[in-house]
Amino acid sequence: MPVTADIVASYRGPGRVMRRLLDMGQREDRALAFVMAFCVIAFVAQMPALARRAHLEQQELEMMMGGALLGSVIILPLLLYSIALISHWVARILGGHGSAYAARLALFWSLLASTPLVLLNGLVAGFIGPGPVLSAVGLLWMAVFLWFWLSNLFQAERPA
Repeated sequence: MPVTADIVASYRGPGRVMRRLLDMGQREDRALAFVMAFCVIAFVAQMPALARRAHLEQQELEMMMGGALLGSVIILPLLLYSIALISHWVARILGGHGSAYAARLALFWSLLASTPLVLLNGLVAGFIGPGPVLSAVGLLWMAVFLWFWLSNLFQAERPA
């Protein structure tokens, strides 16, 4: 199934999509592609807010974008790999039977599947700015992401 169709299907049942991804076999290149796609989309989602801030604060947009690129595409994937490993260890303590790869895939797919809301959050930050609407969209993204991640991690750590 195409990634976009899987993203839409995740909003109906994240566990089923995760099970299908796990049944495809262990491929680290797939997990890396998911996390890098999320990081690039997260960088793109920051651009409207960066442009707004650069205009309002009379700063150079290129410098701000360079910092955002470094953080989003270089540092964030390393942090996400660490978070995935820690989530796997916690799941093992709680009785999980999955692999570290499955935990990585659960986190990375959850992030990628939630990117429509990340992009919406970026647009709201750029066009409306700080306020209750931005907070509501951010809270919605966080709730959907946590729903996806916990559902996917449950699938990943289930006994085979």
